[in-house]
Amino acid sequence: MSNDATPSNSGPSSSGAPLPAGVERVLRQFQTLSREEKMQTLVSYSRKLEPLPARFAAMDRAQFTVPECNTRVDIFPELSGDRLHFYADINARQSPTIAAVLAIIFGAVNDQPPEATLAIPDDFVRQVMSSIGLGTREVGLNAMVGRLKRYARDAAAHVALPGAAEAAG
Repeated sequence: MSNDATPSNSGPSSSGAPLPAGVERVLRQFQTLSREEKMQTLVSYSRKLEPLPARFAAMDRAQFTVPECNTRVDIFPELSGDRLHFYADINARQSPTIAAVLAIIFGAVNDQPPEATLAIPDDFVRQVMSSIGLGTREVGLNAMVGRLKRYARDAAAHVALPGAAEAAG
């Protein structure tokens, strides 16, 4: 998925902001797919998750772990100027659904202002996962989206993101 995440004008998110174009595109695509096609698409996206840069590998991960997920996933935010970029450390082979959802979201919001992340609709996970039959994953997936939005709110408010000094040093 490209980083074409310029917010579109066709639909507001639950926050009232326009949806990032990449999020809107994925939601439209998933609405038209059968269950089997959705599963294949998720597997394809899971292979697109960007690897975790070495500068994050040695960091204390406690503040980056999403505890609501049954699978260990660490999400690392990085702010450069007014643009956010997210990375995740997860075993994509063991958890392709989680890796896929993160790859979809990161493809839409990475290298965009925090407002793009904040515009992700609250029901994004439900819309993507509808009819797949993986409802048990939704709590953790929603927690990941919530974590991304928390990092984006902090970045928009100019609050230092966790690990910023460690990653820079």
